[in-house]
Amino acid sequence: MADAAAPLAQVLRGGLVESVHLGHLVVLGPDGAVRLAIGDPDVVIWPRSSVKPIQALAMLDNGLDLPDPLFALVAASHNGEPFHRAGVREILARAGLTTDDLRNTPDMPLHAPSAFAWQMADHVEEGDGPGPAPIAQNCSGKHAGMLATCVVNDWSREDYLELGHPLQVEIRDWLARLTGVEPAHVTVDGCGAPLFSTTLSGLARAFGAVAGAPDDVEARVARAMSTHPEMVGGDGREATLAMRAVPGLVAKDGADGVYGAGLPDGSAVAFKVLDGGPRPRPAILAAALRAAGAADVPGVDLAALDAVGDVPVLGGGHAVGRVDVPFS
Repeated sequence: MADAAAPLAQVLRGGLVESVHLGHLVVLGPDGAVRLAIGDPDVVIWPRSSVKPIQALAMLDNGLDLPDPLFALVAASHNGEPFHRAGVREILARAGLTTDDLRNTPDMPLHAPSAFAWQMADHVEEGDGPGPAPIAQNCSGKHAGMLATCVVNDWSREDYLELGHPLQVEIRDWLARLTGVEPAHVTVDGCGAPLFSTTLSGLARAFGAVAGAPDDVEARVARAMSTHPEMVGGDGREATLAMRAVPGLVAKDGADGVYGAGLPDGSAVAFKVLDGGPRPRPAILAAALRAAGAADVPGVDLAALDAVGDVPVLGGGHAVGRVDVPFS
């Protein structure tokens, strides 16, 4: 992976290049043709949480029926804000379950104000505070959806994270179908769920298929995410901000510098920042979406999209530089 990596972003401070973020990026047109490639577009990656829309598709295809905001939460890496946690409880309650059934890794909310409020809670009610808990972890919506899907199909719940469980087999099959790539590797993601490898171009193909889908299973997940972006991330998250700026956009971040996004015409982008750092992601995302044709999407707010990509470098609390993307 490192040998073929190329610069995706550079950090400018006081007019000098302070650091460079290498990686891989691909932009696909609606027909799947490569419009832009930096590094190796076919590099094998762990898609991390960018795969959540595909996992949500597998759940939907196997009978999970939820209102759109809750379906967006199933595909989320949410902030753990109060409305996210309330949504997770609703998904569980609809299936006759509670937070005790969650098997994802306990954690604190990603959203700093929500994490502070969680820690300062003077009483504990339904798992709210003060320490790490599964419901506060950013993948709890996905895990609630997995459990609810097991209830619909009368599948066992205690082992829903095992590789051979029917749900995980369905997820693997959906990933292979939409990416066009058979997973060559499998491991465990940070939340405890199985994680299958794919290629960067395969991830882009999957996002193009979801975002550009006609009125079918894929379109349902695309609609849920693009119309309820606050559920997918939350306050200050670039995926949420980008989906607000570009109507019909489906965008999902993943840990260790991975991103996938699709436009409503089926164009798509995917990238992997080699060092895994989050700092350059918003700038790369905004530039990649422009390269994919976001400016031509009806109703797009280009000023808001450009604001997503504006990542200042601070000195003394003031902007003294920026994260610059060489292909913008």
